[in-house]
Amino acid sequence: MFEALLSNRTVSVLVEALPRILTAGLTMTIPLTLLSFFFAMIIAVAVALVQYANVPVLRQIARFYIWVIRGTPLLVQLFIIFYGLPSVGIMLNAFPAAVITFAFNEGAYCAETMRGALESVPQGQLEAGYCVGMSWWQIMRRIVLPQALRTAVPALSNSLIGMIKDTSLASNITVAELFMAGQRVAARTYIFLPIYCEVAVVYLLFCTVITKLQALLERQLNARGFQ
Repeated sequence: MFEALLSNRTVSVLVEALPRILTAGLTMTIPLTLLSFFFAMIIAVAVALVQYANVPVLRQIARFYIWVIRGTPLLVQLFIIFYGLPSVGIMLNAFPAAVITFAFNEGAYCAETMRGALESVPQGQLEAGYCVGMSWWQIMRRIVLPQALRTAVPALSNSLIGMIKDTSLASNITVAELFMAGQRVAARTYIFLPIYCEVAVVYLLFCTVITKLQALLERQLNARGFQ
């Protein structure tokens, strides 16, 4: 069995496939992940602040959004956005549809992470900010959010790593990302196990880079005194 896996043809196919898989990862998977996570963080911070401030009506809408997104599969959400919306006249290309879906999906999870991080900041710091004449938004921007972000960095990094892997689902709506590149090679050559293992190694490489960047970011936050 191992001789078959390491045959000359298999090695040749793996060497030939690696640049294609890496290219798909760097040109589609990584941009899809970063764009989606960027918009997810905007959604997450907004939703978390609405809940933290206990804004009437908006808080109920935020809780409903989180409930729906966390209670339905990501793949179903992808199909609703890409295949379902055209039935009501909304046409989206595959890549924007994937970005929108991943952003709203991850935004719900990150919103809960940010809400917990915001609530971990002692209430006395808000009162101290009001005492020196700061507005609520100034207190959030200068005092609460920096501390909350430091607390949330490990969990948010885990979310980013999870999103890198979840982008493989975008192949179901024709996004030619890393996993689809591997599928195409495997379908053409009928060499499945080695190719999928190679795909897994590339995902592992990307996630390892994110892990290293997370450690660097945590050191930077500590150095700036966000205790």
